[in-house]
Amino acid sequence: MTKSTKPRIILTATDHEKLSVLANAAVNTMPDVAAGLTEELERAHVLSPGRHAADTVCMGCVVDFRDDMTGRVQTVTLVYPNEADISKGRISVLTPIGTALIGLPVGKSIHWTTRTGENKRLTVLQVREPAVAEPQPA
Repeated sequence: MTKSTKPRIILTATDHEKLSVLANAAVNTMPDVAAGLTEELERAHVLSPGRHAADTVCMGCVVDFRDDMTGRVQTVTLVYPNEADISKGRISVLTPIGTALIGLPVGKSIHWTTRTGENKRLTVLQVREPAVAEPQPA
């Protein structure tokens, strides 16, 4: 698949900076995933600092997506590798599916390849902002 057939993705300046560092750090240990993430970062539209695109997958957000091959809908939280816990639905951005999801707007689909070489397609159905603990009034 060529870059031009992938949907446009949007990243916050903060996510782009942190993910660039992460991709560089993973080059020796996970070269395929690091290369995939780097490719996504290179084609991303990066927002100016402090800006955030609504309804777009960013780090820490909760995403509902459909596996377009099976029709199965999943809900996951996209996290950094040290926060990943598949049993809690927390998937690392340094996985093929995590890399496919980052920066994708609601309603857009993307083709991606699993670690076993299987071709898949997913569509983002809903994005919810990262949960931020709000101080409770007394």
